[in-house]
Amino acid sequence: MKAERGPLQQLAAALRSVIFYTGYGLSVCLHCMFMFAIAPFADYPRRYRMMVAWNRFAIRWARVACGIHYRIQGLENLSGRPCVVVSNHQSSWETIFLITLFPQVCILLKKELLSIPFFGWALRLLRPIAIARDNPRAALKQLVEQGAARLGQGNSVLVFPEGTRVESGQAIRFTRGAAQLAIRGGVEILCVAHDAGKCWPGRRLIKFPGTINVAISAPLSSTGADAAALTREAQSWIEARLVEFSSADQA
Repeated sequence: MKAERGPLQQLAAALRSVIFYTGYGLSVCLHCMFMFAIAPFADYPRRYRMMVAWNRFAIRWARVACGIHYRIQGLENLSGRPCVVVSNHQSSWETIFLITLFPQVCILLKKELLSIPFFGWALRLLRPIAIARDNPRAALKQLVEQGAARLGQGNSVLVFPEGTRVESGQAIRFTRGAAQLAIRGGVEILCVAHDAGKCWPGRRLIKFPGTINVAISAPLSSTGADAAALTREAQSWIEARLVEFSSADQA
């Protein structure tokens, strides 16, 4: 069984988190100002690559400052073709990391994030689909319509179908929007399972050292699929991987 964190480990994690956020915040400001300066002179693919350079830095900085590593399986399932990426949502780590895996991916997110100084302003450069979560019906329509347009432009679309961050170990429940988008766009679904919440807990400042497990599924075909059945298939695959991660960590 995994040992509980003692007071000294908690203190060490808190100190390392302070160091992390100092570098994290400074890098966000500097990189976003750089992006604003070059945005008028760079096309979308070039802006995307430049933005993702910061994501790669942030993942490395989390490793150096907080001791957060990751191991990933299923990289062979990445084809480079536009698809709908479905992931469970436990923290900010996966929103940073998953963007680095695809040539171009836009995120479904709540529109309030675009108002965050520097970070949110730069997010606008990545063609996100920004929805109002207080109107689920309008949000679903926006996801399907704008998502289909993004797929047609060569983007993949990243969706967290739980709709919000879910604590590590809690039950998950998926909405059907991602499956409906895949069917509408005629593309495959790639499922991503991870347990980032154990190292980077959602809605908390302290980060903990450890190794995050990440798994990528084989593509799920949307051809002739039913949205409810396709959603259940994606959810079942992710749930099974989370059980495997938990069992491996406790062994």
